[in-house]
Amino acid sequence: MADRFLMIGETGQLARALAAKAAGAGVELITLGRAVLDLRQTGAVRPAILEAAERQPVSAIVNAAAYTAVDRAESEEDVAFRVNAAAPREMAAAAAELGVPLLHVSTDYVFDGSKGAPYRENDPPNPLSVYGRSKLAGERAVQETCAHHIIVRTAWVYGPVGQNFFNTMLRLGRERDVLKVVADQQGSPTTTGDLASALLALGKLAQAPAAERGVFHYVSSGETNWFGFAKEIFRNAAIALPNVKWAEVAAIRTEDYPTAAVRPRYSVLSTQRIELAYDIRPRAWDVALQDVVTDWTEAQG
Repeated sequence: MADRFLMIGETGQLARALAAKAAGAGVELITLGRAVLDLRQTGAVRPAILEAAERQPVSAIVNAAAYTAVDRAESEEDVAFRVNAAAPREMAAAAAELGVPLLHVSTDYVFDGSKGAPYRENDPPNPLSVYGRSKLAGERAVQETCAHHIIVRTAWVYGPVGQNFFNTMLRLGRERDVLKVVADQQGSPTTTGDLASALLALGKLAQAPAAERGVFHYVSSGETNWFGFAKEIFRNAAIALPNVKWAEVAAIRTEDYPTAAVRPRYSVLSTQRIELAYDIRPRAWDVALQDVVTDWTEAQG
């Protein structure tokens, strides 16, 4: 059977990147989006997947959907856990019944950021927020339910479409003279396009009987902080659109920008395992950013 993946999600930034990259990777995607599958509805996920796979057999399932409103999750804990933990358990049950791998995307927010060095897959998690706890619960649900799983933790995901830091900066950068951006949270900005390519490659490679399974980290190489990320966004934007007056960026502390959810101060992830197991080697974050700015600029017309 040709590579045909069932993707959970349709309109989110990662799902859209997967749809854009699939054909070039030799993968046909079947999608189950929000219009036909409400991940908040307990018991709906497994039968929907089995029904879709009965119509068109699939070789892997990719979960590209999640509850990602980090601050709102503090007041919507039940919804966050239903989408990020209960639904993935049902996806894993369906994958186990179908005998295909489940690729599930998780987050750096399962860690508390106190390590001060790149996190490895076997470092003990200690989430600081409802969102982080719900994603960790999802990881454990997948591990308990489907032996043939690959969990990909990633971080600071952005792309030219969707709600993300990159697009927020470019929107506010035209509206304001100065933007205050946190400079004491460290991480690795990761593009949806690169993450999608990695997931599609993993979905094909994971079908081999001897393929390594379990938890893997995938982020762009190198690290920065939100302030440094914003500065680099505007540096590239000024090259692409030199006639636009962009805002100045001012560095602030986390304490100067209080949020409902606590973020890890250091959430850089080591990608050594995915590089050794699958020869998937992330690009430098600042190099990848240049491509995203180009894509964004073209979309502006």
